[in-house]
Amino acid sequence: MTGFEAVPGGGAAVALDEVEISILRSLAVQLLELVGPGDEPADGGDHDPLEALDAMFAEGPTEPPSDPALARLFPDAYGGPGRKLSAREEEEARTYSAEFRRYTESDLRTRKREDALAVVRSLDELTAAGGPGAVLQVDADGARRWLGTLNDLRLAIGARLEVTEDESDELYQLPDSDPRKPMVMAYLWLGGLQESLVETLLP
Repeated sequence: MTGFEAVPGGGAAVALDEVEISILRSLAVQLLELVGPGDEPADGGDHDPLEALDAMFAEGPTEPPSDPALARLFPDAYGGPGRKLSAREEEEARTYSAEFRRYTESDLRTRKREDALAVVRSLDELTAAGGPGAVLQVDADGARRWLGTLNDLRLAIGARLEVTEDESDELYQLPDSDPRKPMVMAYLWLGGLQESLVETLLP
């Protein structure tokens, strides 16, 4: 497996073969479907400015998502697992989290969609170039979008696998017969890509 390397100008590059491109694109599309439909079509069509204005001032949900993967992508801002709170503190945490979610989740979903769309489009450009594989190169902004999407994919897959920090080392030791093995391999591979990309962004 190859990882991202820094390029002059603050960007990053990574060599991907045909299978890796296909897997990354499939995962990014699934992430788009998970996060939900957005206002921006993948083909970059025209937009109604009044609809965009309505979306800007629309309020988001107040309750956390029931899907564990979405709950990992959009966690409560206050409280959370592992914290011991009194009944009053728990009630206050729910109230504050609901208000925070109400005004931030819609924008957060939009950003995650935009990042995933940027990943899909950059992979499509590689595919259109032809050949068994290619070198993906992104500028600094593109690198940040890729980093966001890689992180979201790992969070979503980790939620599906019910991975905890204590269990992360055990993933490397799963037998090939374990039905989780393909998803675990994708999880670990994405982690390697994410780590290498983070290193390219460090000063």
